[in-house]
Amino acid sequence: MSRARRSAERNLDIVLFGASGFVGKLAAEYLAAHAPASVRIGLAGRSPERLAKVRESLGKRAATWPLLQADSADRASLEALATSTRVVSTTVGPYRGRGLALVDACARAGTDYTDLTGEVLFIRETIDRCHDAAVASGARIVHACGFDSIPSDLGVLLLHEAAQADNAGDLGRTTFVLKGVRGALSGGTFATLKGIVDDARRSRTLRRTLGDPYALSPDRSEEPKLGDERDLAWVTRDNELGMWLGPFMMASFNTRVVRRSNALTGWAYGRSFRYQEAIGVGGRFTSPLIGAGVSAGQAGLATGLAFGPTRALLDRLLPKPGDGPGEGTRKTGFFKIDIHTRTSNGAGYIATVAAQGDPGYAATAVMFGESALCLALDKASLPERAGVLTPATAMGPALVKRLRKAGQTFTVKRVAA
Repeated sequence: MSRARRSAERNLDIVLFGASGFVGKLAAEYLAAHAPASVRIGLAGRSPERLAKVRESLGKRAATWPLLQADSADRASLEALATSTRVVSTTVGPYRGRGLALVDACARAGTDYTDLTGEVLFIRETIDRCHDAAVASGARIVHACGFDSIPSDLGVLLLHEAAQADNAGDLGRTTFVLKGVRGALSGGTFATLKGIVDDARRSRTLRRTLGDPYALSPDRSEEPKLGDERDLAWVTRDNELGMWLGPFMMASFNTRVVRRSNALTGWAYGRSFRYQEAIGVGGRFTSPLIGAGVSAGQAGLATGLAFGPTRALLDRLLPKPGDGPGEGTRKTGFFKIDIHTRTSNGAGYIATVAAQGDPGYAATAVMFGESALCLALDKASLPERAGVLTPATAMGPALVKRLRKAGQTFTVKRVAA
């Protein structure tokens, strides 16, 4: 049976799995407010009672949305979920412990899939176990459809498109700089961080994978050898950019996603494409001190989570899974990112990605909701790809168009050499 025929026979267009969780509710609210009335949406989770309460809170547009009972530990329920809809969007994490069976079900059923994972090891597993099945069925498995890693992935894609349009050559040294941010972390984010720390402590093989800049490559042996590409670990002065940079805690994930995008497109960005992510840390005199504080804080958190006594203390102090920032924090949050590149022909470009709203929640709800709508509604304008993909390789310009229309900033300008 063809993918087109299977899609036409599905009862639903989008199912949101984990709709009663903290981030799931935000995604449901976004879809209820912005999805066209013709889009058939369902809410899924373990508890029909909790799902019903979420649906009641969404207003009249969601009143008829069906509720589907499914559990990440019940493979049969996940298979039923995958065959009921054209797109599954899941917020149920940490994904490495709870998400692989759903990816497998979608890959075999030819169902498109999105999530909000920030876990390198989870994506590596889905590539190894599910990529070929997804290619065969035509499923697009699209990880990291939130603040991790849409700004990074689509921002670099825009740089590539601008350089190609100007016949300016391949992308060379490319640096993501977080210029400003206001937001908070949820209990789910800390649960993910603890899982990553535990994996690194448990296995030397997993530590090597986590430290590999090309951990998500479709063919590691084909990747270019560009020297030291380790993520920034301490404050440093970037003389070319004229600023101080500090380590960005999401760099060890986002950079792998962007490099996978390059490889999946046949290294379209260039074989000498070098990519790093950092935080811009302020003015001329205060920057080294601020950057050192950022570096020490991130290193201290990782050390604290790895050491038993401090881990126990942090467990009492940090938000629990299901907790997250309040509405005021979500509304007043924001982020602004500049991504700088110099091409092989010497041309310079800056892509700016920015949005109002807490990056991990309000802004992510927009990205996540529009990703699901893009897969469900924009088939004709999507790249002809299937398998375990990235936002840039699965949706690319179609998703950029949607996010701009939703009020987020995605721009590129050429700068003097």
